[in-house]
Amino acid sequence: MYKNLVARRVCAVLAACFFLPFLSSAHAEGSAKPPLKAAFVYVAPLAGPGWVAQHEQGRQAVQAALGDQVKTSFVDNVAEGADAERVIRDLARQGNRIIFTPSFGYMEPTLKVAREFPDVKFESVTGYKTAANVAVANARYYEGRYLAGIVAGRMATRAGYVAGFPIPEVIQGINAFTLGMRSVNPKATVRVVFLGEWFNPPRERDAAMSLMNQGAEVLASHTGSTAVMIAAQERGKLAVAYHSDMRQVAPDAQIAAVTHHWGDYYTQRTRAVLDGTWKTGSVWGGVKAGMVRLEGFGPKVPAAVRTEALARQAQLATGKLEVFAALHDLHDNEGRIVVPAGRNLSDGDIRTMNWLTEGVIGRIEK
Repeated sequence: MYKNLVARRVCAVLAACFFLPFLSSAHAEGSAKPPLKAAFVYVAPLAGPGWVAQHEQGRQAVQAALGDQVKTSFVDNVAEGADAERVIRDLARQGNRIIFTPSFGYMEPTLKVAREFPDVKFESVTGYKTAANVAVANARYYEGRYLAGIVAGRMATRAGYVAGFPIPEVIQGINAFTLGMRSVNPKATVRVVFLGEWFNPPRERDAAMSLMNQGAEVLASHTGSTAVMIAAQERGKLAVAYHSDMRQVAPDAQIAAVTHHWGDYYTQRTRAVLDGTWKTGSVWGGVKAGMVRLEGFGPKVPAAVRTEALARQAQLATGKLEVFAALHDLHDNEGRIVVPAGRNLSDGDIRTMNWLTEGVIGRIEK
């Protein structure tokens, strides 16, 4: 009986030793830190190059840089307003700890949801209102617009511009593009059409066709699709791509692309949540920060024009060139002096821009 008792104890010890590694492994797996969930909300469908495509590249950069530490997701084609609020709230409820909302019309829904989820971090991209758990970020797109205007002005005199809404960000781009054109071609004009929406390919195309019918030799746009580029390609005109390089849909029309780059910023902000250093704030980066770039020169662009534009880009990066610095009195398109000679517009002036520069054909509805 004693021998049997000893034998049973030996077996029990051996069994415990056998299962111990598995139990330890299970415990380790159970205690492993789950990945941080990060979500992105897109205002248009994820289809082809454009605004949404650049932010999707940013999301992919986050996933690639942080690997198993994060689990990213996105919801696309979300209208601004009530739909956005519903989607953002759902993402917060699903346990996302940082939510990126890159569209101007998402600003108020983001702030509203943020008040309900104080432990979630929100990034309102193109917004301007912050909160304890809401940061804002935007890019100085107008710098790229100015460079594109230089290229366009060397190759054409009459431009057409298809725009979404007359908000400061859009107006900055129109003015910078016009100033760039007129810096090399003083007779250049830019005719503007405001659509009142960001993404509507049929209406974008109709506006582009109308502008070309009115004599536009080169087109630019601030909308969400490739429709303007495709229209220019079909009509044998020139065009400047925005958001993304669009040579795949307009290989002959594209003279350059003003591209946006969000990967570094999105990765930095997500990493800050991981390590507990995230703070609210406001970022407005341009060429120097690598958030905006002129590239994608088309085959019709002379080498000298490309060299000139890249030289100006280098000056923007070093601070030697400022887009809204007036060497002489700068007038709006109604004849009023808006920037006196020798003055540079402050960031505050640029952020609240509500006038169209001389050379622009169009008006801002008050």
